Amino acid sequence: MRTGAKVAVVGGVFVLVAGGVGYGAYSVLGTDGDGGGTGTKAAAAEIRTGPPDGTEIADTSKKFLAAWASGDASAASQLTNNPVEAEPLLTGFAKDAHVTAAAITPGPAVGPKVPFTVNATVSYGGTSKPMSYASELTVVRGLTTGSPRVDWKPTVIHPRLTAGATLRTGEVTTPAIEAVDHNGKVLTKEKYPSLGSILDTLREKYGKTAGGKAGVETWIESPDAATPKQTLLTLTKGTPGKVQTTLDADAQAAAETAVKRFSQASVVAIRPTTGAIRAVANNPATGFNTAFQGRQAPGSTMKIVTASMLIEKGVAAADRKIECPKDVMYQGRTFHNLDNFAIPDGTLTTSFARSCNTAFIKQIDDVDDDSALAKEARDVFGIGLNWQSGVVTYDGSVPEVTDGEAAAQYIGQGAIQMNALNMASITATARNGTFRQPIIVPRDLDDRQIAVAARSLPSSVSQQVTNMMRQTASWGTGQAAMAGVGGDKGAKTGSAEVDGQSTSNSWFTGFSDDLAAAAVVQSGGHGGDAAGPVVAAVLKAGR
Repeated sequence: MRTGAKVAVVGGVFVLVAGGVGYGAYSVLGTDGDGGGTGTKAAAAEIRTGPPDGTEIADTSKKFLAAWASGDASAASQLTNNPVEAEPLLTGFAKDAHVTAAAITPGPAVGPKVPFTVNATVSYGGTSKPMSYASELTVVRGLTTGSPRVDWKPTVIHPRLTAGATLRTGEVTTPAIEAVDHNGKVLTKEKYPSLGSILDTLREKYGKTAGGKAGVETWIESPDAATPKQTLLTLTKGTPGKVQTTLDADAQAAAETAVKRFSQASVVAIRPTTGAIRAVANNPATGFNTAFQGRQAPGSTMKIVTASMLIEKGVAAADRKIECPKDVMYQGRTFHNLDNFAIPDGTLTTSFARSCNTAFIKQIDDVDDDSALAKEARDVFGIGLNWQSGVVTYDGSVPEVTDGEAAAQYIGQGAIQMNALNMASITATARNGTFRQPIIVPRDLDDRQIAVAARSLPSSVSQQVTNMMRQTASWGTGQAAMAGVGGDKGAKTGSAEVDGQSTSNSWFTGFSDDLAAAAVVQSGGHGGDAAGPVVAAVLKAGR
């Protein structure tokens, strides 16, 4: 049963009762497994089954939209398959969002789906403004009544409305902000859509102390207090406070353009000497911030950390001979190279530049410590520490594992979880020699505690790994992607296999002078083919 409503049984039908008044038929006992009892055969025979037909779809959607537009939330909710959850949101459209008029226009039905546009007027404190958007509804057959009903979802009210969230209009408690890049250029979510959730978070965290004056807005309020409000309409602007970020407008613009080449892609750029985040972009641009919060295996880009660990342990060196067979078995698991290639008489640099998996896995017995990679990632590269960038981030994970899983982690598979931010930071650390925790707003803005790694990478190790990345960009697997990038440059490619996915994820990370970047393209295949050009575009713009 739904909470917040009393239940009575009338004639074998559950009737939801609010304040003692019948609220509407909800379910019939014994039909379609909804009630757990048994109904009469006569009652069951009267219930229509199958999808609603065109007439029913047109009639139900028309009645629902008309009732909603007229402000009759009770009537509109009764035309849905979940009136208890529908009515508060439909009521709140006028009461909480202060919509004083609405013209709702349906489009042609596509099967059971009916698209529609909403042209509303929002009024508050003597100010009115229009608010327009498009959404859709789906007409389904009621399981217990057989009648056509609107399949209730919060997105019927607004496409960005989620479960438990509400539409509200009023004086905001947190003033708006004017975010600027490190050169003072204004950053807006309209020009840089990937920054939408980031700018919302910066407003929630720093708006009250940035010197601005609050205005009147319409917003989506999440049930989770930690989730920033999503502003939909500004009725009166107030005065925004200025918030300085570490971003670079040129690099951000390039990042936004680069990820649009693919249906799912993310990229981040960082300045190695300071940890300043220069760009972050996702496609899709709205919703989950995959670049900062994603969790995926990074493939062979992880060999930056593995190579650092092997050199530190004295197991390998950049110019030392290392075997690269076409395949290798470890603890019952067989690992192979792409297209089963082998490198006779090669060095660690050769295997790194050509991304030989077996060369790295064959070193695991000589390391003789299954926790070594996890320690290197945490103690030197800062992975898994509590990063305080200024917004929410996932800070990577390299768990301590054993047997075949340990071998898989040497090549960035297994239980390792990373995102573009983490990999850009790893490249920045290899380049700089010391982990500088990524930040998107200056530390002195709020005196937050920045994560510090336990130790730096020895200079000789940093030099060897950086030089191997240079070779990768010069003649290795990153050559094509990095050809147009100037300056002192290096790279590492990666392809991460994902269960249930026919094509691997494409990973690429690289640096040019004092800028490091990393990208991932879902189902992009080879690292240099998809993610490589994304990274190259950002490096060229940000130098």
